[in-house]
Formats: sequence, C-alpha cells, structure tokens
Amino acid sequence: MPLHIVVLAKQVTDSEAPASAYSVDATGKRVVLQGSVPFIVNGFDENAVEAALRIKDAAPDRRITVVSAGTEFALDVVKKPVAMGAEALVLLQDGAFQNTIDPLFTVRALAAAIHKLGQVDLVLAGRQASDWDNSQVPLGVAETLGWPVIHVTQRVDVSGATVRAHRVLPDGHEVVEAPLPAVVTVSNELGSPRYPNMRGIMASKRVQPTVWTAADLGVSRPAPALELAAAALPKRTVETELIKGDDDADAGRKLAMRLREARLL
Repeated sequence: MPLHIVVLAKQVTDSEAPASAYSVDATGKRVVLQGSVPFIVNGFDENAVEAALRIKDAAPDRRITVVSAGTEFALDVVKKPVAMGAEALVLLQDGAFQNTIDPLFTVRALAAAIHKLGQVDLVLAGRQASDWDNSQVPLGVAETLGWPVIHVTQRVDVSGATVRAHRVLPDGHEVVEAPLPAVVTVSNELGSPRYPNMRGIMASKRVQPTVWTAADLGVSRPAPALELAAAALPKRTVETELIKGDDDADAGRKLAMRLREARLL
C-alpha cells in the first residue's frame, strides 16, 4: 500500500484583517466579526501541506488527504490544499463543530475521521492555529490515536516505516525519528508553501469533498474540558512626551538622552 498522509487544515479568518474587524461580546464570552472578513487556510497548516507535498515529491505514489472540521466552509478557500497538490478533501461539517477554546470535541472528531479513512500512515498539522493559538489539537489527536508525536518541525522525511523530523529549537534544531503511524506538527521554518498553479486550480474544481457529520463519525460533544472565564479587549494607553530644544540639534541630543534614560537605547 502506498504511504497515505493526512493533513489537518483549519479554515480561519484572515490574520491580516484589521483589529477594527473584530469586537468582543463580554457577556457571551466570544469574538464577533464586524462586517465581512475573508477566510483563509491557517498559515501553519499550509506549511504542513507543503511538508506533505515534499514527501510526495520524493515518491509520487504517495497520496495526501486533507481533513478540516468546522460549521461551514468557503469551498474556494478550503480547496486550496487540493489546488496545491493534495488528492482528496474531507470536511467534518456540523453545527456541533463550532469553534471554541475547548479542543476536546474537535480532537475526538478528527481522530474518528482518521480511523474512518482506514489506512493512514502519517498525520501532519500546523504547529498552531492563528485564531486561538492553543497548539492543542494535533497533540490531542496523537494522544487519542495512541501514536507518537513530533512537535514543531522544520523538515519532515519518510523512509520505510520511519518518519524523521527536524525539530525547531531556540538555538538550532534536533533530529527525531519515530515509527509510523505518527503525528508531526510543522512550523513556518519549513519555508514558504508553493502557490497553486492553473492546472492545480482547475483540477481542484473537479474534486468533490467528502462531508461527514458528527453522527457519521459516531461522536458527540462531551462536557467541556476547558472553560473561557472571560473575554475582553486589552486596554491601550498612549502617552506622548514632547522633547524641545534650542534648535534641531539640541532637541535631538535631548531626545537621545531621554531614550537612554528609558533604556530604549
């Protein structure tokens, strides 16, 4: 059987959207979108797609399935990994998959989907999602499946029944090996993901995603393991200090002295 790679990819709001596009409902403890904010594939998950494609480049018979969980999807967005080169797309689409800070239900649903897919050798995912930045779901999936996990990597290779990954460290990297099946999370140090070409974009339009609900997966929402205590925008204060001098040179000297006093120089 050829190597089967599953990439977990999350649809998120555009991380480049201005802060004015969001507000906080403190009573409901949730973030509210103001107007139309575009959706994108989580950036780190695109790195994971690129890692999968590089593994496939080394042996073209390897296949890639992308799995995403959510309540609703923009197909032109969530099909981007297919346009990049993945063969199949599975959408876990159900109102129960509402995006919350508690990852437990998402973890169970993704693990159930991986079981339902059958023979899966390697699961790749981004190191974290740009909305909650929790970095919990891939690790939870590995724990649920009982598979080894290698976290925050910048290179992933597969040889036989072994995955080798270069983990990102503050002062370099370390090389870690694990037997397959395994879960590996990928960081942006891997490098920029490839752009879909016209051929890939046209091919992705012909790919019909498989859609599974919570009932199809046999999962139900458990009691929350995490609860959001409060939600609020951070308070911002602006203080302005005018530095005056007899002339521009004197003002510049006094500014430099003030910055040094504030330990900014």
